[in-house]
This record gives sequence, structure tokens and C-alpha cells, in this order.
Amino acid sequence: MKIKKIIAAVAIIAVIVCGIIGYAYYLVIHPQVKLKETAYIYIYPTDSVASIIEKIEQAASPKSMLGFKLLAKHNNLDKQKRTGRYAIKDGDNMHTLYRRLVSNQQTPIKVTIPSTRTVSQLVSAVCKQIMIDSLQLSQFAEHPGYYSRIGYTKETLPTLFIPNTYEFYWDVKPERFMIRMMNERRNFWNESRKAKAEAIGLTIEEVMTLASIVDEETNNDAEKPIVAGLYINRLKRGMLLQADPTVKYALGDFGRRRILNADLATESPYNTYKYKGLPPGPIRIASVQGIESVLNYQKHNYIYMCAKEDFSGTHNFATTLAQHNANARRYQQALNKRNIKQ
Repeated sequence: MKIKKIIAAVAIIAVIVCGIIGYAYYLVIHPQVKLKETAYIYIYPTDSVASIIEKIEQAASPKSMLGFKLLAKHNNLDKQKRTGRYAIKDGDNMHTLYRRLVSNQQTPIKVTIPSTRTVSQLVSAVCKQIMIDSLQLSQFAEHPGYYSRIGYTKETLPTLFIPNTYEFYWDVKPERFMIRMMNERRNFWNESRKAKAEAIGLTIEEVMTLASIVDEETNNDAEKPIVAGLYINRLKRGMLLQADPTVKYALGDFGRRRILNADLATESPYNTYKYKGLPPGPIRIASVQGIESVLNYQKHNYIYMCAKEDFSGTHNFATTLAQHNANARRYQQALNKRNIKQ
């Protein structure tokens, strides 16, 4: 009788243990996530275990979070948690999800580096896409002590950036971001592009400076190689570039729609109505299209351009001053008609 009781007790314990193991398997190993498409959570340095759990629940609504909570408590998640952007996928169980977070298996994010007018604007745009604080990134991207150390001046710093879409980890550190930008610039300026720049007689920085002027002159990509060719013609002839966007840059006012005679006397090395050659650096972050337009400029005889009087954003081109003056009169009349003073 005593043996039967022992056997019965052992059997009950075995059933309980099996039940516990089965329930633990269900909580930890059995898929708890059912999603039509992958969801993502973003973990900040300030996140607690509770806030991480809340983010998972809000993003994926798993059947049960108990398995994750048990793993978090047993393994001290608070001391293991990592910042970053993490995927939650259809069919995930709590063990897989937990390991993804603590082993830093992040999903990269696509970050667009825009063609902005200033490095500050670029920093602001980038920091809206990743975790870096704009002040932290500015301390690298805009600090003289840093950019001079990596071979740039305040004037040439805009040539560091090649606008494009790149993959980064969401919690990338500022210095790693800058190193990536340097590598991307190096990759962009391959032997073929460098050979084209050399054939034109321009350095990389000069190509990007001219490209920035071309970008400011027109938003029409088809027209950019024509504009680039015009300015190269002027450079080869030793003429002043007389590019209105450089005057706007010197004035600090890109909103100007009309350049007055008084503006042309503005004292600045960027004023190409006063100083021959290219300005000391780009007047914006040059676009890839702008750079390619300079490297593959259209060969022609134009040396004058004027915005079209239909305000289409395109230009009338001319080979003689007489033709140019006629184009300029039509444009000025159109400005007067619209009462555009500046």
C-alpha cells in the first residue's frame, strides 16, 4: 500500500512537472507573435524593462508576454538591454525576441543624406532619422577641431557629404557616422570620376563647388549639364562666373528672386561678380546629379544664361552679350509685371 502511494505521488509530481515544462515551453518557445508585416521597436538609453515590455505589447500585441517577463527577470535584462531598432516578426517566440534584444541583433534603418544648403541643416535632417542628438553630431560635423583634423576647412566641409540613402544602425554613434561619410566620399570618388575631374582641370573640391552653384541655378536635372558647361566655358576663358546664387550666398539670403546692382558690389570671396574663379567652397551640399553634371558637362559655346520669363525654373542661353541682354530684358519685364522687387 505504501509503495502504491509513493508511485501515485511520483506520478502526480511527474504530471505537475510535465505541466510546468509544457507551460514554460508554451510561454517561451511557442510562437506568441502573429503579424501581417514586421513591426519595430526603438530602445533608448532611458528605457526600463517595463517600458521595453510596453513597447513590444504596443507594436506586436503578442498572445502572452509572460515568457519574456520570466526571461527578463531571470537574466537581469535591465543590465543587458541595448539601445537600437529591433524587429518583431511574425511567428516570433519570446526566447527569440529576448535573444534578439540582448545580443544587439538590430535591423538597420535607411537614412537619407539630403542636399541641404548648410551642414547644420544636414545635421538636423539626419538626426530626425536616427537616435543621435543634433548637438552631439554637430560637435563632430561642425567643430573646427574635428573637421580640421580630418582634412577639411570651414569652406570645404560641405564637400565631405555625398547625398544618398545609406543603411545605418539607428543608434549609430556620431564619430562612426562621420567615419562612414568619409568612406562613402572615398568610394564615390573612384578612379573614373577623379580622372574626369582632372581632365577638366578641377580638384574634387572644385568640382563639388561648381556642382553646388549648378544645383542652385536650376532644379531641372536635364539642364544641369548645360549650366555646368557654361560655367566651365567661363572658367576656361578667364571670365568672371557672375553666378547669382553666389551673391545670394554672400548676402545670406537664398530667398532673393531678384539681384540688384547694389548686391553685386557685396564684399565677399563668394561673390563671383567681383572675384574670378570659383568661390573658396560650395554654397550648398552638392547633389550627386550636380556633381555628375559637372563631370559630364555638355560641350557648347554658351557663356550667358538668364532665367526664362515664364518662371518655369529653366533658362535661356546665349553665346553673345547682345542675345543675353535681350533675354535679360524679357526676364526683368516679367519681374516688374509681377512686382517682384527682390
